[in-house]
Amino acid sequence: MSPELVGILGVVVLLILFALRMQIGLAMLIVGFVGFTILASTSGGLTLLGMVPYATAAAYGLSVIPLFMLMGMFLSYGGLGKDIFEAANAWLGHIRGGMAMATIGAIAVWSAISGSATATAASIGSIVLPEMKKHGYSDALATACVAAGGTLDILIPPSSVLVLYGILTEESIGKLLIAGIVPGLLLAVFFGIVVYIWVKRNPKAAPVHPAVPVRQRVRALKPIWAVVVIFILVMGGIYRGFFTPTEAAAVGAFISLIIALVSRRFQRSAMTQALDEAASTTAMLFFILIGAIVFSRFLAVTRIPFELSSFIASLDVPRWVIMGIILVVMIILGCFIEGISLMVLTVPILYPLIINLGYDGVWFGVLMVTMLNIGMVTPPVGINVYVTAGVAKDVPLMTIFRGAFPFWIAMTIGAILFIAFPQIVLWLVSFM
Repeated sequence: MSPELVGILGVVVLLILFALRMQIGLAMLIVGFVGFTILASTSGGLTLLGMVPYATAAAYGLSVIPLFMLMGMFLSYGGLGKDIFEAANAWLGHIRGGMAMATIGAIAVWSAISGSATATAASIGSIVLPEMKKHGYSDALATACVAAGGTLDILIPPSSVLVLYGILTEESIGKLLIAGIVPGLLLAVFFGIVVYIWVKRNPKAAPVHPAVPVRQRVRALKPIWAVVVIFILVMGGIYRGFFTPTEAAAVGAFISLIIALVSRRFQRSAMTQALDEAASTTAMLFFILIGAIVFSRFLAVTRIPFELSSFIASLDVPRWVIMGIILVVMIILGCFIEGISLMVLTVPILYPLIINLGYDGVWFGVLMVTMLNIGMVTPPVGINVYVTAGVAKDVPLMTIFRGAFPFWIAMTIGAILFIAFPQIVLWLVSFM
């Protein structure tokens, strides 16, 4: 049996295991180990199985993942999420659809200190959905804002998904994090425009509420200083070259802990919960990463990524046509495969092709994450829709999916702009 055929069979088996709901990391680990053993040797497969987990867990650069997780968890259990929403609502709540726009704004701000899209949708959703329901917002608009807005978390740094992409491709994690800032903020603006158009066409979806006095608005901004300080220290430090991403994450986690303790809302039980959640999320991401590395070593032995890259690069068509095909395939696969699974499955195959076509690896990382954003609100997998439905238990799932569709269009337009104007993604990076 040829290596290429073994590789194709391995990918098919992996997709079957995904369909059977096997844990992502375990499925990739099993397929990668068995495939590598078949093509190399049993001793080679066992060596790979023993070497990769230790090398991954012991890698200094990967400590950025638990540190970014801790940063978000400390502030989350310190009650900062509610403060951010109240500040955004104080400034925007008096206009029609303002509370929905405030939700998107709060999520965008919260994304600057968090690294998990599902955690953001769950935590912010539990705060804002009861408020919007109480003030007469339609279920479709309220839940769609949470589901779609939550996707910003994996684009606006610190993003665990961009870190994972950097590890898989050996691209600069610092550049990837900085590159996500402008696209993430641009998508947040697009989401605000979607809300504006929505309530313009259907005023009953969002009632108008009295304006908050200016003094109260200014007072509401007081808790936001914590986010500003942390973001400037972490992202500014990376941008100016004062810190490596790992050092910046350590500084952010430490400052977050101090701020949470000073707030006096961070009790001993909250500390335990924050540490426990950060540890469990990190363990999940590391297990996925270990499985992805083993599977990518198997694919490298099959030479499928390199053969496919050479074949497509030799086609007599413009490279933007190839990129368009890749993105359409990504959107289709995103309908059936969860985001991180899709990334770790496709990056080992697509990255050599992208580089061979002359595209920038950092730009493609941000574009890929945008594709994952689209998949997070696309049926039937749409993980953020399911998370939101878990918070808003009285809202039918299809209502959330239908409500998320205009935001899906906005994300698609954003992806097209990132392709047409790569400077949107790479502008900040060019000054590093």
